[in-house]
Amino acid sequence: MGNQPTESAANPAGDFRIAHVALDEETILWRNADVEQERRVAIYDLIEENSFKPVRSAERGATGPYRLQLAVRDGRLAMDISDTQEELLESLLIGLARFRRPIREYFAICDSYYQAIRKATPSEIETIDMARRGIHNNAAELLMERLEGKAETDFATARRLFTLICVLHIKG
Repeated sequence: MGNQPTESAANPAGDFRIAHVALDEETILWRNADVEQERRVAIYDLIEENSFKPVRSAERGATGPYRLQLAVRDGRLAMDISDTQEELLESLLIGLARFRRPIREYFAICDSYYQAIRKATPSEIETIDMARRGIHNNAAELLMERLEGKAETDFATARRLFTLICVLHIKG
């Protein structure tokens, strides 16, 4: 599957959602099977169900659905938002300094989780998974806070976007 763009069925105008998401291949430095699976699931789930309304574009009359390209540029998350005809509507830049710790914590707990799946007891796996979900939830709340005034989104969409932000930060 690689990093192929994903499309969902066309919906009527006024549908404030992401219909396509792609990650900048040059940003992704390294990934393994677990990371690829996380990426695939996050993109699939994001496309299937999300709420995303870029504020400035909506104010100018863009009604969605949207195409989203994610990249890391100069230490910032770049979110290039286009219409379905691939015309760029706007680019959001979000500083990533406040995400460094959550990303680091999320990587550490995911590593523990993947190791636990292979050799831990079900209760140990559940404990690690609860911690992983907690870190993920806190990071999603932070992302929603950082998007305030730029893009309106729901919690589930922010969680999936945070997963993709993490994929962009993986180094070998």
